[in-house]
Amino acid sequence: MEKSKLQVTLRNLLITYILTGILLVVLALALYRFRLKEGQIRLGVNAVYIIACLFGGVLMGKSVRHRRFFWGLLLGLLYFLVLLAVSFFLNKGLNGSMNQLLTTMAICAVSGTAGGMLS
Repeated sequence: MEKSKLQVTLRNLLITYILTGILLVVLALALYRFRLKEGQIRLGVNAVYIIACLFGGVLMGKSVRHRRFFWGLLLGLLYFLVLLAVSFFLNKGLNGSMNQLLTTMAICAVSGTAGGMLS
C-alpha cells in the first residue's frame, strides 16, 4: 500500500527534527568545549537549520519524485512553522524581531527547496 503525501511529509519532518536534535547536541558540546561567543552560536544555529532543511528537502524529493523543489519548499516552511509554534508556546510569545523571523523562514525555505532540487 502506497503512503499518502501527508504521511511521507510528516515522516520526513520527524526525521528532520531528529537530525536537528542531534546537531543541536553537537553544537551544545562545542559551546561547552570551546566557549563559543554569541555570534558563533547564532551562526551555528543557522547552520543547523540549513543542514536539517537541506537534508529534509532531499528526503522529500526522493520520496515524492515529482515537483521536488515544491515539496522541499513545503518541508522547509513546515519546519519553520513548527519551530515558530513551539517557540511561541514555550516563551508565551514571540522572541526576536520580525527581521529575524523572516530571515529564519527564508533560510528554512531556501534550504528545503535546494535539498528537493538536489535529490
